[in-house]
Amino acid sequence: MTAAVFFGCAFVAFGPALALYIFTIATEPLRIIFLIIGAFFWLVSLLLSSFIWFMAATLTDNKDEPRQRDLLIFGVLISVLIQEMFRFAYYKLLKKSSEGLKSINPGEKAPSMRLLAYVSGLGFGIMSGVFSFVNTLSDSLGPGTVGIHGDPPQFFLNSAFMTLVIILLHTFWGIVFFDGCEKKKWYTLLVVLLIHLLVSALTFISPYSGLNLVLAYIILVLTGIWAFFVSGGSCRSLKLCLLCQDKDSLLFNQRSR
Repeated sequence: MTAAVFFGCAFVAFGPALALYIFTIATEPLRIIFLIIGAFFWLVSLLLSSFIWFMAATLTDNKDEPRQRDLLIFGVLISVLIQEMFRFAYYKLLKKSSEGLKSINPGEKAPSMRLLAYVSGLGFGIMSGVFSFVNTLSDSLGPGTVGIHGDPPQFFLNSAFMTLVIILLHTFWGIVFFDGCEKKKWYTLLVVLLIHLLVSALTFISPYSGLNLVLAYIILVLTGIWAFFVSGGSCRSLKLCLLCQDKDSLLFNQRSR
Protein backbone atom coordinates (compact mmCIF):
# COMPACT_ATOMS: atom_id res chain seq x y z
CA MET A 1 0.00 0.00 0.00
CA THR A 2 1.45 3.37 -1.04
CA ALA A 3 1.41 6.42 1.22
CA ALA A 4 -1.15 8.14 -1.02
CA VAL A 5 -3.54 5.18 -0.81
CA PHE A 6 -3.04 4.94 2.95
CA PHE A 7 -3.80 8.61 3.63
CA GLY A 8 -6.68 8.58 1.17
CA CYS A 9 -8.29 5.59 2.88
CA ALA A 10 -7.64 7.11 6.32
CA PHE A 11 -9.33 10.35 5.25
CA VAL A 12 -12.35 8.47 3.91
CA ALA A 13 -12.64 6.37 7.06
CA PHE A 14 -12.05 9.02 9.74
CA GLY A 15 -12.66 12.41 8.08
CA PRO A 16 -16.36 12.71 9.01
CA ALA A 17 -15.73 11.39 12.53
CA LEU A 18 -12.92 13.93 13.00
CA ALA A 19 -15.24 16.69 11.83
CA LEU A 20 -17.91 15.59 14.32
CA TYR A 21 -15.32 15.56 17.09
CA ILE A 22 -13.96 19.02 16.26
CA PHE A 23 -17.31 20.77 15.90
CA THR A 24 -19.32 19.07 18.64
CA ILE A 25 -16.94 17.68 21.26
CA ALA A 26 -13.42 19.13 21.18
CA THR A 27 -14.36 22.43 22.88
CA GLU A 28 -16.05 20.73 25.85
CA PRO A 29 -13.71 18.87 28.27
CA LEU A 30 -16.56 16.91 29.84
CA ARG A 31 -17.65 15.59 26.46
CA ILE A 32 -14.08 14.53 25.70
CA ILE A 33 -14.01 12.53 28.95
CA PHE A 34 -17.30 10.78 28.10
CA LEU A 35 -15.97 10.04 24.61
CA ILE A 36 -12.80 8.47 25.97
CA ILE A 37 -14.75 6.39 28.50
CA GLY A 38 -17.05 5.17 25.73
CA ALA A 39 -14.03 4.17 23.64
CA PHE A 40 -12.60 2.37 26.68
CA PHE A 41 -15.85 0.44 27.20
CA TRP A 42 -15.73 -0.72 23.57
CA LEU A 43 -12.09 -1.73 23.97
CA VAL A 44 -12.85 -3.81 27.06
CA SER A 45 -15.72 -5.49 25.22
CA LEU A 46 -13.32 -6.37 22.41
CA LEU A 47 -10.76 -7.83 24.83
CA LEU A 48 -13.42 -9.94 26.52
CA SER A 49 -14.91 -11.25 23.27
CA SER A 50 -11.40 -11.94 21.91
CA PHE A 51 -10.59 -13.96 25.02
CA ILE A 52 -13.78 -16.02 24.62
CA TRP A 53 -13.05 -16.60 20.93
CA PHE A 54 -9.46 -17.60 21.71
CA MET A 55 -10.63 -20.12 24.29
CA ALA A 56 -13.15 -21.57 21.82
CA ALA A 57 -10.49 -21.79 19.09
CA THR A 58 -8.07 -23.48 21.47
CA LEU A 59 -10.60 -26.11 22.52
CA THR A 60 -11.58 -27.01 18.95
CA ASP A 61 -9.75 -28.24 15.87
CA ASN A 62 -9.28 -24.85 14.21
CA LYS A 63 -7.26 -26.35 11.33
CA ASP A 64 -10.43 -27.59 9.70
CA GLU A 65 -11.71 -24.99 7.18
CA PRO A 66 -15.46 -25.37 7.93
CA ARG A 67 -14.65 -25.20 11.62
CA GLN A 68 -12.66 -22.00 11.05
CA ARG A 69 -15.69 -20.41 9.42
CA ASP A 70 -17.91 -21.53 12.28
CA LEU A 71 -15.44 -20.01 14.73
CA LEU A 72 -15.50 -16.72 12.81
CA ILE A 73 -19.29 -16.64 12.93
CA PHE A 74 -19.20 -17.49 16.62
CA GLY A 75 -16.66 -14.72 17.19
CA VAL A 76 -18.81 -12.14 15.41
CA LEU A 77 -21.91 -13.19 17.37
CA ILE A 78 -20.11 -13.05 20.73
CA SER A 79 -18.44 -9.74 19.87
CA VAL A 80 -21.71 -8.03 18.95
CA LEU A 81 -23.52 -9.38 22.02
CA ILE A 82 -20.75 -8.23 24.37
CA GLN A 83 -20.50 -4.81 22.70
CA GLU A 84 -24.21 -4.19 23.24
CA MET A 85 -23.95 -5.46 26.82
CA PHE A 86 -21.19 -2.94 27.46
CA ARG A 87 -23.24 -0.22 25.78
CA PHE A 88 -26.03 -0.96 28.24
CA ALA A 89 -23.52 -0.99 31.13
CA TYR A 90 -22.22 2.41 30.02
CA TYR A 91 -25.77 3.74 29.88
CA LYS A 92 -26.40 2.56 33.46
CA LEU A 93 -23.13 4.15 34.59
CA LEU A 94 -24.01 7.49 32.98
CA LYS A 95 -27.54 7.36 34.37
CA LYS A 96 -26.31 6.73 37.90
CA SER A 97 -23.68 9.45 37.57
CA SER A 98 -26.25 11.96 36.33
CA GLU A 99 -28.65 11.14 39.15
CA GLY A 100 -25.84 11.33 41.70
CA LEU A 101 -24.76 14.74 40.40
CA LYS A 102 -28.30 16.07 40.70
CA SER A 103 -28.68 14.76 44.26
CA ILE A 104 -25.37 16.26 45.39
CA ASN A 105 -25.82 19.60 43.64
CA PRO A 106 -29.43 20.18 42.54
CA GLY A 107 -28.49 23.49 40.95
CA GLU A 108 -25.88 21.91 38.69
CA LYS A 109 -27.02 21.39 35.11
CA ALA A 110 -26.26 17.81 34.11
CA PRO A 111 -25.62 16.89 30.46
CA SER A 112 -28.69 15.57 28.70
CA MET A 113 -28.94 11.86 28.03
CA ARG A 114 -29.36 12.62 24.34
CA LEU A 115 -26.00 14.35 24.33
CA LEU A 116 -24.41 11.52 26.32
CA ALA A 117 -25.89 8.98 23.89
CA TYR A 118 -24.32 10.80 20.95
CA VAL A 119 -20.92 11.19 22.61
CA SER A 120 -20.76 7.59 23.87
CA GLY A 121 -21.86 6.25 20.49
CA LEU A 122 -19.16 8.25 18.74
CA GLY A 123 -16.62 6.92 21.25
CA PHE A 124 -17.68 3.35 20.48
CA GLY A 125 -17.53 4.07 16.76
CA ILE A 126 -14.12 5.72 16.69
CA MET A 127 -12.45 2.94 18.67
CA SER A 128 -14.17 0.30 16.54
CA GLY A 129 -13.07 2.12 13.39
CA VAL A 130 -9.47 2.37 14.58
CA PHE A 131 -9.25 -1.37 15.20
CA SER A 132 -10.94 -2.15 11.88
CA PHE A 133 -8.47 0.06 10.02
CA VAL A 134 -5.47 -1.34 11.89
CA ASN A 135 -6.56 -4.89 11.03
CA THR A 136 -6.77 -3.93 7.36
CA LEU A 137 -3.27 -2.45 7.49
CA SER A 138 -1.85 -5.54 9.20
CA ASP A 139 -3.32 -7.71 6.43
CA SER A 140 -1.70 -5.49 3.80
CA LEU A 141 1.78 -5.83 5.32
CA GLY A 142 2.07 -9.60 5.41
CA PRO A 143 1.41 -12.69 3.31
CA GLY A 144 -1.92 -14.46 3.23
CA THR A 145 -5.41 -13.77 2.01
CA VAL A 146 -7.00 -10.46 2.83
CA GLY A 147 -10.63 -10.89 3.75
CA ILE A 148 -12.66 -14.05 3.81
CA HIS A 149 -13.47 -14.30 0.09
CA GLY A 150 -10.21 -13.12 -1.45
CA ASP A 151 -8.44 -9.83 -2.08
CA PRO A 152 -10.07 -7.65 -4.77
CA PRO A 153 -8.11 -4.61 -5.99
CA GLN A 154 -10.54 -2.17 -4.34
CA PHE A 155 -10.46 -3.98 -1.01
CA PHE A 156 -8.72 -1.18 0.91
CA LEU A 157 -11.06 1.51 -0.41
CA ASN A 158 -14.09 -0.64 0.38
CA SER A 159 -12.67 -1.25 3.86
CA ALA A 160 -12.27 2.50 4.40
CA PHE A 161 -15.88 3.17 3.41
CA MET A 162 -17.05 0.27 5.61
CA THR A 163 -15.05 1.68 8.53
CA LEU A 164 -16.87 4.98 8.05
CA VAL A 165 -20.19 3.13 8.07
CA ILE A 166 -19.34 1.37 11.33
CA ILE A 167 -18.27 4.62 13.03
CA LEU A 168 -21.47 6.43 12.07
CA LEU A 169 -23.66 3.41 12.82
CA HIS A 170 -22.26 3.14 16.33
CA THR A 171 -23.09 6.82 16.81
CA PHE A 172 -26.67 6.29 15.63
CA TRP A 173 -27.01 3.05 17.61
CA GLY A 174 -25.92 4.89 20.75
CA ILE A 175 -28.65 7.50 20.27
CA VAL A 176 -31.38 4.95 19.58
CA PHE A 177 -30.17 2.55 22.30
CA PHE A 178 -30.08 5.18 25.04
CA ASP A 179 -33.49 6.49 24.01
CA GLY A 180 -34.91 2.98 24.28
CA CYS A 181 -33.41 2.63 27.75
CA GLU A 182 -34.77 6.00 28.84
CA LYS A 183 -38.30 5.25 27.60
CA LYS A 184 -38.09 1.56 28.60
CA LYS A 185 -38.77 0.49 25.03
CA TRP A 186 -36.76 -2.70 25.33
CA TYR A 187 -37.65 -3.87 21.83
CA THR A 188 -35.51 -0.98 20.58
CA LEU A 189 -32.45 -2.57 22.17
CA LEU A 190 -33.28 -5.84 20.41
CA VAL A 191 -33.62 -4.05 17.05
CA VAL A 192 -30.24 -2.35 17.53
CA LEU A 193 -28.70 -5.73 18.37
CA LEU A 194 -30.20 -7.37 15.28
CA ILE A 195 -29.06 -4.53 12.99
CA HIS A 196 -25.58 -4.73 14.49
CA LEU A 197 -25.52 -8.49 13.85
CA LEU A 198 -26.74 -8.00 10.29
CA VAL A 199 -24.06 -5.45 9.43
CA SER A 200 -21.35 -7.54 11.06
CA ALA A 201 -22.49 -10.68 9.21
CA LEU A 202 -22.67 -9.15 5.73
CA THR A 203 -19.32 -10.71 4.82
CA PHE A 204 -20.70 -14.16 5.59
CA ILE A 205 -23.97 -13.53 3.76
CA SER A 206 -22.48 -12.33 0.47
CA PRO A 207 -18.99 -12.71 -1.04
CA TYR A 208 -19.38 -9.46 -3.00
CA SER A 209 -17.80 -6.60 -1.08
CA GLY A 210 -19.37 -3.94 -3.31
CA LEU A 211 -22.86 -5.26 -2.68
CA ASN A 212 -22.17 -5.51 1.04
CA LEU A 213 -21.06 -1.88 1.05
CA VAL A 214 -24.24 -0.74 -0.69
CA LEU A 215 -26.39 -2.69 1.77
CA ALA A 216 -24.42 -1.25 4.69
CA TYR A 217 -24.99 2.32 3.47
CA ILE A 218 -28.71 1.67 3.03
CA ILE A 219 -28.82 0.47 6.64
CA LEU A 220 -26.77 3.53 7.64
CA VAL A 221 -29.21 5.97 6.03
CA LEU A 222 -32.28 4.28 7.53
CA THR A 223 -30.69 4.10 10.99
CA GLY A 224 -29.57 7.73 10.74
CA ILE A 225 -33.13 8.83 9.96
CA TRP A 226 -34.38 6.79 12.92
CA ALA A 227 -31.79 8.32 15.25
CA PHE A 228 -32.60 11.83 13.99
CA PHE A 229 -36.29 11.59 14.84
CA VAL A 230 -35.63 9.69 18.08
CA SER A 231 -33.39 12.51 19.27
CA GLY A 232 -36.21 15.03 18.82
CA GLY A 233 -35.60 16.01 15.23
CA SER A 234 -38.27 16.96 12.74
CA CYS A 235 -38.46 18.02 9.12
CA ARG A 236 -38.65 21.65 10.24
CA SER A 237 -35.66 21.39 12.58
CA LEU A 238 -33.65 19.66 9.83
CA LYS A 239 -34.36 22.54 7.49
CA LEU A 240 -33.37 25.10 10.13
CA CYS A 241 -30.22 23.16 10.93
CA LEU A 242 -29.16 22.99 7.29
CA LEU A 243 -29.72 26.75 7.06
CA CYS A 244 -27.70 27.23 10.30
CA GLN A 245 -30.70 28.91 11.93
CA ASP A 246 -31.23 26.47 14.82
CA LYS A 247 -28.27 26.28 17.18
CA ASP A 248 -30.08 23.92 19.57
CA SER A 249 -29.87 21.16 16.97
CA LEU A 250 -26.10 21.53 16.72
CA LEU A 251 -25.42 20.14 20.25
CA PHE A 252 -24.03 23.45 21.48
CA ASN A 253 -26.95 24.24 23.72
CA GLN A 254 -28.27 20.87 24.81
CA ARG A 255 -30.97 21.06 27.45
CA SER A 256 -31.02 18.53 30.26
CA ARG A 257 -33.94 16.14 30.19
